[in-house]
Amino acid sequence: MNAYSINDQNPYLHGLYAPVEKEVSAGNLPVIGEIPRDLQGGYFRNGPNPKTPPKGMHHWFDGDGMIHGIWFEDGRARYANRYVATQDFKANGSSPLPGIFEPSRDAPGRTVHYRDTANTDVVYHGGKLLALWYISGQPVAVDAQTLETIRTENFGGALPKNVSAHSKVDPETGELVFFDYALYEPKMWTGTVSAAGELTHFQEIDLPGPRLPHDMGMTENYVVLHDLPVIFSQSAIRNRMWQIHVANQPTRFGVVPRKGGEAKWFEFPTCYIYHVINAWEEGDEVVMAACKMVGNGFDPDPQYGPYAAMADVLALRAQPFLWRMNMKTGEGREEQLDDALSEFPVVNSARTGRRTKYSYHVIFDDCIEQRFSGLMKYDLTTGESVRHEFPKGMFGTEPAFAPRIGASEEDDGYLLTFTTSLDGGSEAHILDAQNLAAPPIARISLPQRVPAGFHGVWAQGV
Repeated sequence: MNAYSINDQNPYLHGLYAPVEKEVSAGNLPVIGEIPRDLQGGYFRNGPNPKTPPKGMHHWFDGDGMIHGIWFEDGRARYANRYVATQDFKANGSSPLPGIFEPSRDAPGRTVHYRDTANTDVVYHGGKLLALWYISGQPVAVDAQTLETIRTENFGGALPKNVSAHSKVDPETGELVFFDYALYEPKMWTGTVSAAGELTHFQEIDLPGPRLPHDMGMTENYVVLHDLPVIFSQSAIRNRMWQIHVANQPTRFGVVPRKGGEAKWFEFPTCYIYHVINAWEEGDEVVMAACKMVGNGFDPDPQYGPYAAMADVLALRAQPFLWRMNMKTGEGREEQLDDALSEFPVVNSARTGRRTKYSYHVIFDDCIEQRFSGLMKYDLTTGESVRHEFPKGMFGTEPAFAPRIGASEEDDGYLLTFTTSLDGGSEAHILDAQNLAAPPIARISLPQRVPAGFHGVWAQGV
Protein backbone atom coordinates (compact mmCIF):
# COMPACT_ATOMS: atom_id res chain seq x y z
CA MET A 1 0.00 0.00 0.00
CA ASN A 2 1.37 3.41 -1.00
CA ALA A 3 2.12 5.92 1.71
CA TYR A 4 -0.08 8.99 1.80
CA SER A 5 1.18 11.80 -0.45
CA ILE A 6 0.32 15.46 -0.15
CA ASN A 7 -0.55 15.31 -3.85
CA ASP A 8 -3.33 12.79 -3.26
CA GLN A 9 -5.46 15.89 -2.58
CA ASN A 10 -4.21 17.84 -5.59
CA PRO A 11 -7.14 17.89 -8.06
CA TYR A 12 -4.86 18.94 -10.93
CA LEU A 13 -2.90 15.69 -10.87
CA HIS A 14 -5.87 13.32 -11.14
CA GLY A 15 -8.86 12.56 -13.34
CA LEU A 16 -9.12 14.90 -16.32
CA TYR A 17 -5.78 16.46 -15.37
CA ALA A 18 -3.71 13.32 -14.80
CA PRO A 19 -0.60 13.32 -17.00
CA VAL A 20 -0.10 10.84 -19.81
CA GLU A 21 3.08 8.79 -19.84
CA LYS A 22 3.86 8.35 -23.52
CA GLU A 23 4.69 10.42 -26.56
CA VAL A 24 2.88 8.81 -29.49
CA SER A 25 2.26 9.37 -33.20
CA ALA A 26 -0.65 7.90 -35.13
CA GLY A 27 -2.14 8.33 -38.60
CA ASN A 28 -5.38 7.41 -40.38
CA LEU A 29 -7.38 8.02 -37.19
CA PRO A 30 -10.89 6.52 -36.90
CA VAL A 31 -13.61 9.05 -37.74
CA ILE A 32 -17.30 9.25 -36.93
CA GLY A 33 -18.78 11.48 -39.63
CA GLU A 34 -16.57 12.97 -42.32
CA ILE A 35 -13.58 15.31 -42.12
CA PRO A 36 -14.19 18.22 -44.52
CA ARG A 37 -11.71 18.28 -47.39
CA ASP A 38 -11.53 22.08 -47.21
CA LEU A 39 -9.99 21.76 -43.73
CA GLN A 40 -6.22 21.76 -44.25
CA GLY A 41 -3.77 22.43 -41.41
CA GLY A 42 -3.02 21.64 -37.79
CA TYR A 43 -4.65 22.29 -34.43
CA PHE A 44 -2.24 22.38 -31.50
CA ARG A 45 -2.90 22.67 -27.77
CA ASN A 46 -0.40 23.20 -24.95
CA GLY A 47 -0.73 22.20 -21.32
CA PRO A 48 1.00 20.87 -18.20
CA ASN A 49 2.07 17.23 -18.06
CA PRO A 50 4.57 16.36 -15.28
CA LYS A 51 7.09 13.83 -16.61
CA THR A 52 7.85 12.52 -13.10
CA PRO A 53 5.50 12.45 -10.11
CA PRO A 54 5.93 15.64 -8.05
CA LYS A 55 7.47 15.05 -4.63
CA GLY A 56 6.39 18.23 -2.86
CA MET A 57 3.67 20.85 -3.24
CA HIS A 58 2.75 21.07 -6.91
CA HIS A 59 0.95 23.87 -8.70
CA TRP A 60 -0.86 23.07 -11.97
CA PHE A 61 1.37 25.61 -13.72
CA ASP A 62 4.49 23.62 -12.74
CA GLY A 63 3.77 20.67 -15.04
CA ASP A 64 6.15 20.11 -17.96
CA GLY A 65 4.78 21.55 -21.19
CA MET A 66 3.27 19.07 -23.63
CA ILE A 67 1.79 19.94 -27.02
CA HIS A 68 -0.93 17.77 -28.54
CA GLY A 69 -1.45 18.18 -32.28
CA ILE A 70 -3.85 16.95 -34.90
CA TRP A 71 -3.28 17.53 -38.62
CA PHE A 72 -5.97 17.44 -41.32
CA GLU A 73 -5.29 16.78 -44.98
CA ASP A 74 -7.51 15.41 -47.77
CA GLY A 75 -10.18 14.19 -45.35
CA ARG A 76 -7.74 12.31 -43.11
CA ALA A 77 -6.25 13.07 -39.69
CA ARG A 78 -3.08 12.21 -37.80
CA TYR A 79 -2.13 12.89 -34.16
CA ALA A 80 1.04 13.33 -32.12
CA ASN A 81 2.05 14.63 -28.69
CA ARG A 82 5.48 15.74 -27.52
CA TYR A 83 7.03 17.33 -24.47
CA VAL A 84 8.37 20.86 -24.86
CA ALA A 85 12.08 20.45 -24.17
CA THR A 86 12.80 23.57 -22.12
CA GLN A 87 16.10 23.99 -20.28
CA ASP A 88 14.37 22.83 -17.10
CA PHE A 89 12.78 19.81 -18.77
CA LYS A 90 16.17 18.71 -20.08
CA ALA A 91 17.56 19.04 -16.54
CA ASN A 92 15.43 15.93 -15.78
CA GLY A 93 14.37 16.88 -12.28
CA SER A 94 17.56 18.69 -11.31
CA SER A 95 16.59 22.23 -12.31
CA PRO A 96 18.10 24.87 -10.02
CA LEU A 97 14.81 26.76 -10.09
CA PRO A 98 11.77 26.12 -7.86
CA GLY A 99 8.11 25.52 -8.53
CA ILE A 100 5.80 28.43 -7.86
CA PHE A 101 4.71 27.26 -4.39
CA GLU A 102 8.30 27.96 -3.29
CA PRO A 103 10.09 31.29 -2.90
CA SER A 104 11.58 32.50 -6.17
CA ARG A 105 15.32 32.51 -6.70
CA ASP A 106 17.94 33.30 -9.30
CA ALA A 107 20.09 30.83 -11.20
CA PRO A 108 23.30 31.60 -13.11
CA GLY A 109 22.66 32.45 -16.74
CA ARG A 110 18.87 32.41 -16.35
CA THR A 111 16.40 35.27 -16.84
CA VAL A 112 13.55 33.62 -14.89
CA HIS A 113 12.97 33.09 -11.15
CA TYR A 114 10.90 29.89 -11.43
CA ARG A 115 11.09 26.61 -13.30
CA ASP A 116 10.18 27.56 -16.88
CA THR A 117 7.83 24.92 -18.29
CA ALA A 118 6.62 26.66 -21.51
CA ASN A 119 3.27 24.97 -20.88
CA THR A 120 0.79 27.83 -21.24
CA ASP A 121 0.24 29.02 -24.80
CA VAL A 122 1.37 28.08 -28.27
CA VAL A 123 1.45 30.48 -31.24
CA TYR A 124 2.38 30.00 -34.89
CA HIS A 125 5.04 32.44 -36.06
CA GLY A 126 7.53 32.35 -38.91
CA GLY A 127 6.61 28.80 -39.89
CA LYS A 128 7.23 27.43 -36.39
CA LEU A 129 5.26 26.91 -33.22
CA LEU A 130 6.41 28.87 -30.17
CA ALA A 131 5.61 27.41 -26.75
CA LEU A 132 5.20 30.17 -24.16
CA TRP A 133 4.93 30.37 -20.38
CA TYR A 134 2.64 32.23 -18.00
CA ILE A 135 5.22 33.91 -15.75
CA SER A 136 7.28 35.18 -18.73
CA GLY A 137 9.95 32.77 -19.90
CA GLN A 138 12.11 31.88 -22.84
CA PRO A 139 10.08 30.90 -25.93
CA VAL A 140 10.69 27.41 -27.24
CA ALA A 141 10.58 26.86 -31.01
CA VAL A 142 8.77 23.65 -32.01
CA ASP A 143 8.51 21.97 -35.41
CA ALA A 144 4.92 22.34 -36.65
CA GLN A 145 5.05 19.01 -38.51
CA THR A 146 6.60 16.77 -35.86
CA LEU A 147 6.25 18.70 -32.54
CA GLU A 148 9.93 18.05 -31.87
CA THR A 149 11.66 20.89 -30.02
CA ILE A 150 13.99 22.89 -32.25
CA ARG A 151 15.62 25.25 -29.72
CA THR A 152 15.11 27.75 -26.97
CA GLU A 153 14.31 30.83 -29.04
CA ASN A 154 16.11 34.12 -28.33
CA PHE A 155 15.75 35.56 -31.85
CA GLY A 156 19.38 35.39 -32.78
CA GLY A 157 20.54 36.41 -29.31
CA ALA A 158 18.66 39.74 -29.49
CA LEU A 159 15.92 39.01 -26.92
CA PRO A 160 16.79 41.22 -23.90
CA LYS A 161 14.54 39.51 -21.36
CA ASN A 162 11.56 37.17 -21.61
CA VAL A 163 8.28 36.73 -23.47
CA SER A 164 4.99 36.32 -21.62
CA ALA A 165 2.46 33.69 -22.59
CA HIS A 166 -0.12 35.70 -24.49
CA SER A 167 1.81 37.21 -27.35
CA LYS A 168 0.03 38.08 -30.60
CA VAL A 169 0.85 37.40 -34.24
CA ASP A 170 -0.23 40.08 -36.71
CA PRO A 171 -1.90 38.25 -39.62
CA GLU A 172 -1.01 41.01 -42.09
CA THR A 173 2.66 41.58 -41.26
CA GLY A 174 3.54 38.23 -39.70
CA GLU A 175 5.06 40.07 -36.74
CA LEU A 176 5.10 38.62 -33.23
CA VAL A 177 4.10 41.33 -30.74
CA PHE A 178 4.86 40.46 -27.12
CA PHE A 179 5.11 41.81 -23.60
CA ASP A 180 7.15 40.98 -20.54
CA TYR A 181 6.85 41.89 -16.86
CA ALA A 182 8.85 41.51 -13.67
CA LEU A 183 7.90 40.01 -10.32
CA TYR A 184 9.85 42.62 -8.35
CA GLU A 185 10.45 45.64 -10.60
CA PRO A 186 7.88 48.39 -11.35
CA LYS A 187 8.28 47.88 -15.07
CA MET A 188 6.81 46.20 -18.11
CA TRP A 189 8.25 45.73 -21.59
CA THR A 190 6.83 45.33 -25.06
CA GLY A 191 8.56 44.23 -28.23
CA THR A 192 8.15 43.14 -31.83
CA VAL A 193 9.79 40.33 -33.79
CA SER A 194 9.53 40.30 -37.59
CA ALA A 195 8.16 37.39 -39.59
CA ALA A 196 11.81 36.52 -40.32
CA GLY A 197 12.59 36.24 -36.59
CA GLU A 198 14.43 39.55 -36.09
CA LEU A 199 13.79 41.69 -33.00
CA THR A 200 12.78 45.06 -34.47
CA HIS A 201 11.48 46.90 -31.40
CA PHE A 202 11.80 46.69 -27.62
CA GLN A 203 10.51 49.27 -25.14
CA GLU A 204 10.40 49.66 -21.37
CA ILE A 205 7.26 50.98 -19.66
CA ASP A 206 7.31 52.39 -16.11
CA LEU A 207 4.61 51.31 -13.65
CA PRO A 208 3.64 52.46 -10.13
CA GLY A 209 4.80 49.10 -8.79
CA PRO A 210 5.36 45.45 -9.77
CA ARG A 211 2.35 43.84 -11.42
CA LEU A 212 1.17 40.38 -12.47
CA PRO A 213 -0.67 40.80 -15.80
CA HIS A 214 -1.65 37.83 -17.90
CA ASP A 215 -2.54 39.10 -21.38
CA MET A 216 -2.38 42.11 -23.68
CA GLY A 217 -4.30 43.61 -26.55
CA MET A 218 -2.94 44.33 -30.04
CA THR A 219 -4.36 46.47 -32.83
CA GLU A 220 -2.86 47.47 -36.18
CA ASN A 221 -0.99 50.37 -34.57
CA TYR A 222 -1.03 49.83 -30.80
CA VAL A 223 -0.51 47.41 -27.96
CA VAL A 224 -2.75 47.58 -24.90
CA LEU A 225 -0.87 46.76 -21.68
CA HIS A 226 -2.64 45.85 -18.43
CA ASP A 227 -1.86 47.48 -15.08
CA LEU A 228 -4.14 45.38 -12.87
CA PRO A 229 -4.55 45.15 -9.08
CA VAL A 230 -2.80 41.80 -8.68
CA ILE A 231 0.79 41.32 -7.55
CA PHE A 232 3.21 38.51 -6.80
CA SER A 233 3.61 37.91 -3.06
CA GLN A 234 5.90 35.71 -0.98
CA SER A 235 3.30 35.82 1.81
CA ALA A 236 0.72 34.48 -0.65
CA ILE A 237 3.06 31.58 -1.44
CA ARG A 238 3.07 30.68 2.25
CA ASN A 239 -0.73 30.48 1.99
CA ARG A 240 -0.45 28.43 -1.23
CA MET A 241 -2.00 31.21 -3.32
CA TRP A 242 1.03 32.74 -5.13
CA GLN A 243 -0.71 36.03 -5.91
CA ILE A 244 -2.76 38.62 -4.03
CA HIS A 245 -5.21 41.33 -5.00
CA VAL A 246 -4.52 44.92 -4.02
CA ALA A 247 -7.65 46.66 -2.72
CA ASN A 248 -8.84 50.04 -4.02
CA GLN A 249 -6.41 50.17 -6.92
CA PRO A 250 -7.96 51.11 -10.27
CA THR A 251 -7.50 49.05 -13.39
CA ARG A 252 -5.38 50.88 -15.97
CA PHE A 253 -4.85 50.12 -19.64
CA GLY A 254 -1.81 51.61 -21.34
CA VAL A 255 -2.14 52.15 -25.09
CA VAL A 256 1.36 52.18 -26.61
CA PRO A 257 2.28 52.72 -30.28
CA ARG A 258 3.64 49.46 -31.68
CA LYS A 259 6.61 51.20 -33.25
CA GLY A 260 7.48 53.06 -30.07
CA GLY A 261 6.17 56.04 -28.13
CA GLU A 262 4.70 57.01 -24.78
CA ALA A 263 1.89 55.03 -23.22
CA LYS A 264 -1.49 56.75 -22.91
CA TRP A 265 -3.17 55.45 -19.75
CA PHE A 266 -6.91 54.98 -19.18
CA GLU A 267 -8.42 54.23 -15.77
CA PHE A 268 -11.41 51.97 -15.17
CA PRO A 269 -13.09 50.39 -12.13
CA THR A 270 -10.87 47.81 -10.47
CA CYS A 271 -10.98 44.32 -12.00
CA TYR A 272 -8.76 41.49 -13.17
CA ILE A 273 -8.53 40.10 -16.69
CA TYR A 274 -6.97 36.82 -17.67
CA HIS A 275 -7.76 36.67 -21.37
CA VAL A 276 -8.33 39.21 -24.12
CA ILE A 277 -10.81 38.38 -26.87
CA ASN A 278 -9.41 40.84 -29.43
CA ALA A 279 -8.60 44.52 -29.86
CA TRP A 280 -9.03 46.92 -32.78
CA GLU A 281 -9.35 50.57 -33.80
CA GLU A 282 -12.59 52.42 -34.53
CA GLY A 283 -11.96 56.02 -35.55
CA ASP A 284 -10.31 57.75 -32.59
CA GLU A 285 -11.01 54.83 -30.28
CA VAL A 286 -8.95 51.80 -29.38
CA VAL A 287 -11.39 49.03 -28.44
CA MET A 288 -10.49 45.96 -26.40
CA ALA A 289 -12.82 43.02 -25.80
CA ALA A 290 -11.93 40.71 -22.92
CA CYS A 291 -13.32 38.40 -20.26
CA LYS A 292 -13.58 40.30 -16.97
CA MET A 293 -13.33 38.34 -13.75
CA VAL A 294 -16.47 38.65 -11.62
CA GLY A 295 -15.58 36.31 -8.73
CA ASN A 296 -15.54 32.55 -8.51
CA GLY A 297 -18.76 31.72 -6.68
CA PHE A 298 -17.22 28.86 -4.66
CA ASP A 299 -16.09 28.45 -1.09
CA PRO A 300 -12.72 26.77 -0.45
CA ASP A 301 -13.29 23.02 -0.52
CA PRO A 302 -11.70 21.09 2.37
CA GLN A 303 -11.42 17.93 0.24
CA TYR A 304 -8.44 19.58 -1.46
CA GLY A 305 -6.56 20.05 1.82
CA PRO A 306 -3.54 22.33 1.26
CA TYR A 307 -4.64 22.82 -2.36
CA ALA A 308 -7.99 24.45 -1.47
CA ALA A 309 -6.64 27.98 -2.08
CA MET A 310 -5.13 26.97 -5.44
CA ALA A 311 -8.39 25.41 -6.59
CA ASP A 312 -10.27 28.54 -5.52
CA VAL A 313 -7.97 30.86 -7.51
CA LEU A 314 -8.15 28.62 -10.59
CA ALA A 315 -11.97 28.62 -10.61
CA LEU A 316 -12.23 31.29 -13.31
CA ARG A 317 -15.59 33.04 -13.53
CA ALA A 318 -15.70 35.85 -16.07
CA GLN A 319 -18.04 37.74 -18.39
CA PRO A 320 -17.40 39.44 -21.75
CA PHE A 321 -16.83 43.22 -21.72
CA LEU A 322 -15.69 45.94 -24.09
CA TRP A 323 -13.40 48.82 -23.11
CA ARG A 324 -13.34 51.87 -25.40
CA MET A 325 -10.42 54.29 -25.13
CA ASN A 326 -10.54 57.57 -27.05
CA MET A 327 -7.02 58.52 -28.04
CA LYS A 328 -7.98 62.17 -28.70
CA THR A 329 -10.15 63.00 -25.70
CA GLY A 330 -8.61 60.60 -23.17
CA GLU A 331 -12.07 59.33 -22.23
CA GLY A 332 -12.70 55.66 -21.48
CA ARG A 333 -15.92 53.67 -21.44
CA GLU A 334 -16.65 50.13 -20.21
CA GLU A 335 -19.52 48.08 -21.68
CA GLN A 336 -20.78 44.68 -20.57
CA LEU A 337 -21.73 42.37 -23.45
CA ASP A 338 -23.42 39.57 -21.51
CA ASP A 339 -23.82 38.24 -17.97
CA ALA A 340 -23.19 34.59 -18.90
CA LEU A 341 -19.93 33.10 -17.63
CA SER A 342 -17.33 32.14 -20.20
CA GLU A 343 -13.57 32.26 -20.69
CA PHE A 344 -10.61 31.14 -22.89
CA PRO A 345 -11.86 33.23 -25.85
CA VAL A 346 -10.57 32.91 -29.41
CA VAL A 347 -11.34 34.60 -32.72
CA ASN A 348 -10.59 33.92 -36.35
CA SER A 349 -6.83 34.59 -36.17
CA ALA A 350 -6.91 36.19 -39.62
CA ARG A 351 -8.77 39.03 -37.84
CA THR A 352 -6.41 39.45 -34.88
CA GLY A 353 -5.97 43.17 -34.23
CA ARG A 354 -8.85 44.03 -36.55
CA ARG A 355 -12.51 44.50 -35.75
CA THR A 356 -14.20 41.15 -35.26
CA LYS A 357 -17.86 40.31 -35.06
CA TYR A 358 -17.51 36.82 -33.58
CA SER A 359 -15.64 35.18 -30.73
CA TYR A 360 -15.67 31.64 -29.37
CA HIS A 361 -15.42 30.83 -25.65
CA VAL A 362 -15.48 27.84 -23.33
CA ILE A 363 -18.33 27.31 -20.91
CA PHE A 364 -17.35 26.25 -17.41
CA ASP A 365 -19.01 23.30 -15.73
CA ASP A 366 -20.63 24.15 -12.38
CA CYS A 367 -17.59 22.86 -10.55
CA ILE A 368 -14.66 24.48 -8.75
CA GLU A 369 -12.25 22.63 -11.05
CA GLN A 370 -11.60 24.00 -14.54
CA ARG A 371 -13.90 21.79 -16.58
CA PHE A 372 -15.20 23.03 -19.92
CA SER A 373 -18.66 21.58 -20.51
CA GLY A 374 -19.34 23.36 -23.78
CA LEU A 375 -18.51 26.17 -26.19
CA MET A 376 -20.17 29.50 -26.87
CA LYS A 377 -20.17 31.74 -29.94
CA TYR A 378 -20.66 35.46 -29.32
CA ASP A 379 -21.79 38.20 -31.64
CA LEU A 380 -19.66 41.03 -30.26
CA THR A 381 -21.90 43.68 -31.84
CA THR A 382 -25.10 42.52 -30.12
CA GLY A 383 -24.01 40.29 -27.23
CA GLU A 384 -26.14 37.45 -28.62
CA SER A 385 -24.74 33.95 -28.25
CA VAL A 386 -25.13 30.35 -29.38
CA ARG A 387 -24.08 27.39 -27.22
CA HIS A 388 -22.71 23.96 -28.01
CA GLU A 389 -22.93 21.52 -25.10
CA PHE A 390 -20.69 18.47 -24.91
CA PRO A 391 -22.32 15.18 -23.89
CA LYS A 392 -22.59 14.64 -20.15
CA GLY A 393 -19.29 13.54 -18.67
CA MET A 394 -17.29 14.90 -21.63
CA PHE A 395 -15.22 18.08 -21.39
CA GLY A 396 -13.43 20.16 -24.00
CA THR A 397 -10.39 22.39 -24.33
CA GLU A 398 -9.85 25.89 -25.65
CA PRO A 399 -10.97 25.73 -29.29
CA ALA A 400 -9.34 27.17 -32.38
CA PHE A 401 -11.09 28.61 -35.43
CA ALA A 402 -10.02 27.10 -38.76
CA PRO A 403 -11.21 29.00 -41.84
CA ARG A 404 -12.66 26.95 -44.64
CA ILE A 405 -10.45 27.08 -47.73
CA GLY A 406 -12.00 29.70 -49.98
CA ALA A 407 -13.99 31.30 -47.15
CA SER A 408 -15.16 34.90 -47.57
CA GLU A 409 -17.10 35.39 -44.30
CA GLU A 410 -15.44 35.83 -40.90
CA ASP A 411 -17.18 32.78 -39.41
CA ASP A 412 -17.06 30.57 -42.51
CA GLY A 413 -15.05 27.71 -41.13
CA TYR A 414 -14.71 25.18 -38.36
CA LEU A 415 -14.22 25.19 -34.63
CA LEU A 416 -11.80 22.53 -33.39
CA THR A 417 -11.39 21.18 -29.88
CA PHE A 418 -10.06 18.16 -28.04
CA THR A 419 -12.50 16.45 -25.71
CA THR A 420 -11.88 14.05 -22.84
CA SER A 421 -14.45 11.94 -21.03
CA LEU A 422 -14.42 11.09 -17.36
CA ASP A 423 -13.94 7.48 -18.42
CA GLY A 424 -10.60 8.43 -20.00
CA GLY A 425 -11.26 8.45 -23.76
CA SER A 426 -10.35 11.46 -25.93
CA GLU A 427 -11.55 12.75 -29.29
CA ALA A 428 -11.07 15.73 -31.57
CA HIS A 429 -14.32 17.40 -32.59
CA ILE A 430 -14.90 19.43 -35.76
CA LEU A 431 -17.82 21.84 -35.42
CA ASP A 432 -19.49 24.08 -38.00
CA ALA A 433 -18.70 27.61 -36.76
CA GLN A 434 -21.79 28.97 -38.54
CA ASN A 435 -24.04 26.37 -36.89
CA LEU A 436 -22.37 25.84 -33.54
CA ALA A 437 -25.39 24.33 -31.81
CA ALA A 438 -25.40 21.39 -34.23
CA PRO A 439 -23.68 18.07 -33.48
CA PRO A 440 -20.06 17.74 -34.60
CA ILE A 441 -19.39 17.33 -38.30
CA ALA A 442 -16.77 14.77 -37.34
CA ARG A 443 -15.47 13.10 -34.19
CA ILE A 444 -11.96 11.70 -34.45
CA SER A 445 -10.89 9.03 -31.97
CA LEU A 446 -7.45 9.74 -30.49
CA PRO A 447 -4.93 7.03 -29.57
CA GLN A 448 -4.59 8.28 -26.00
CA ARG A 449 -6.15 10.62 -23.48
CA VAL A 450 -5.54 14.38 -23.78
CA PRO A 451 -5.36 15.83 -20.25
CA ALA A 452 -7.17 19.09 -19.61
CA GLY A 453 -4.81 21.96 -20.33
CA PHE A 454 -4.47 25.54 -21.45
CA HIS A 455 -4.29 27.26 -24.84
CA GLY A 456 -4.25 26.26 -28.49
CA VAL A 457 -3.76 27.54 -32.02
CA TRP A 458 -4.70 26.72 -35.59
CA ALA A 459 -1.96 26.78 -38.27
CA GLN A 460 -3.31 26.87 -41.80
CA GLY A 461 -1.76 24.50 -44.30
CA VAL A 462 0.98 22.94 -42.14
